[in-house]
Amino acid sequence: MKSWLRKFALACGTISLTGANSFAQTRPAGKPAIALLDAGDAPQWQTWVKDLGWPVIAPPAAAQTAIDARIHALEDAVQAAIQNGSADAARIYLAGRGDAGAGVFYTVSRLPDVWAAAVAVGGSPQPAIDGGGLYAANFSHVPVLWAGAGADDRGIAESLQAAGVPLEFRPAEGLTAGAVVEWLAQHHRPPDPEAIDCETSSPEFARCYWIRMMKFDPGERNDVLDSTRMQPRITSALDLGGFGFQKDDPGPGVLVSYLPPKYSGPLKMGDRIVALDGRDIPDARRYIELMAQISEERPAAVMVQRGKEKIRIETRIVLPKPAPGVTARVQGRFLREEKEIQIISRTVTEMRVDIPPQWTPAILNWNGVPLENVEAAGCRLLTIAKAIEKAAPCPQ
Repeated sequence: MKSWLRKFALACGTISLTGANSFAQTRPAGKPAIALLDAGDAPQWQTWVKDLGWPVIAPPAAAQTAIDARIHALEDAVQAAIQNGSADAARIYLAGRGDAGAGVFYTVSRLPDVWAAAVAVGGSPQPAIDGGGLYAANFSHVPVLWAGAGADDRGIAESLQAAGVPLEFRPAEGLTAGAVVEWLAQHHRPPDPEAIDCETSSPEFARCYWIRMMKFDPGERNDVLDSTRMQPRITSALDLGGFGFQKDDPGPGVLVSYLPPKYSGPLKMGDRIVALDGRDIPDARRYIELMAQISEERPAAVMVQRGKEKIRIETRIVLPKPAPGVTARVQGRFLREEKEIQIISRTVTEMRVDIPPQWTPAILNWNGVPLENVEAAGCRLLTIAKAIEKAAPCPQ
């Protein structure tokens, strides 16, 4: 272990962890940084990286609302830290503990080109998977360390690994802050990766390193590119808006620990579902067992504990519907030997392509059509109009 990491690990003793728009391509004189979606977790991470001098970046407390808004706020905070020289664009590490673990996976999938690596200590990616928001392609350059504690976590990790996610799974028990930081410090964000691959369902999150998808048309299909969306579990659910919970929470009831973006249902973070149709739910594992026994949709009533108040909510038990099938995906490669920039896309009719100087001159090829011989570095705007691909300088 490097001396500074040894010093950090010793300083932490037996502390256990159980319970980073286009950025500058040149590395400033900043330090590695920890980025958090949850500003409330910042003091703990600041303690763990204090001896290293790493900054901890989090969105303002006022931004702790819907997760997509928090992702944008965190992105802005990271950009500011890079611009003022306090953080290194190549070493921004996304982190989260406990309930924020699902948010780590979701954020990488939404905004893949900011982070050098990510760590989720506890929690589970399953809520993000079940919400239809996890795309394996987006993890191509973002390795993830997941410290899991649930009985099913290893199986979930293996499914992610089989889909191509560069995931390292470790048991949460006994994992120290020093070990986490040592793992993170091994990774750097590539400035101009020669092979990129991203998929999205949202124009808000359509940036993929040196490509930004601008306009979409479901009619522009490309059977060469399949979807990399991780498939939700097939099990019955309460029609309460896709809430998430920790399987190993001891109860009472089911603790609501995740709500999807723009959630408008009756639940609130921190609620506990304590009964279903008059049957007590002692803990999350019993709730899972109850739902697994139901194979038909029907009306239902749940009792929710919210602080000292108990609230009855009329709802339905539903079977999952397939996630929306139309997404946009883009792959880009720089073929060094052929001096060719090759782009393949699905559902994309306009994109911006930032070409670095070391790749020129090169032929720019989109979906098998050579568009131009690019002589100089810079941004090119690619469009499809009347089934004809065109390339032009990006508007200023």
